[in-house]
Amino acid sequence: MIQANALTIEHGTGPTTVRAVEGVSFHLEKGESLALIGPSGCGKTTILLALSGLLSPREGTIAIDGRPVTRPRREVALILQNAGLLPWKTVWQNANLSLLLSGDYPRHDAREVLEHLGLYAVRSSFPTQLSEGMKRRVGIARALSTSPSVLLMDEPLASLDTLTRERIQDLFLTLWQEHRFSMILVTHDIEEAAFLGQTILVLTERPARIKARVANPDMGSLEYRRTEPFAQTVRALREALEQ
Repeated sequence: MIQANALTIEHGTGPTTVRAVEGVSFHLEKGESLALIGPSGCGKTTILLALSGLLSPREGTIAIDGRPVTRPRREVALILQNAGLLPWKTVWQNANLSLLLSGDYPRHDAREVLEHLGLYAVRSSFPTQLSEGMKRRVGIARALSTSPSVLLMDEPLASLDTLTRERIQDLFLTLWQEHRFSMILVTHDIEEAAFLGQTILVLTERPARIKARVANPDMGSLEYRRTEPFAQTVRALREALEQ
């Protein structure tokens, strides 16, 4: 379970201090998904970085499976907007980087994940030889190679065309259903939040506070985008954002 209690997070010190998040609380049971949506620059990414252990809140607490988050943890994987691939390394080397850093490679490798993502055939290619969508999939492979129990994603599909976005959203949904990791997604895309979030938190302008919690119990099907409950959730999110 992920538990965030009364998070207040600031950037900078002294007179230049900026309060990015104020009084945000939520919990996520094991294997559930949560989406965070709100205005650009409101503090969504800041919350995600705190959950990953890369930022410390000024006030409040974060715990995963009952243990306080004070630093990055192996069971928590983070996917950022930029796939962050090393251009001088191959697909295989990039996908296995997390395992290498953790000391698990070569006892374990990312072959199964690469096969699942349709990347094994291009494992010897370099990032410059890949489409943008394939680069994002390599970033996903690297995150999943360590079999995380928590997957954090910061607008991982930003700047992709609509059809590519939807294909990778489908992939995220399928992987989540198969592996049942807890998933938290930061996005500015209303339909993406509605497709991937069992619960969606709508945040205010900075400092981020929770404006609305939207339950989305009918998500989970690849056909969900074509249903009336999906359309209703999208409308509810739009209304909450516009208030």
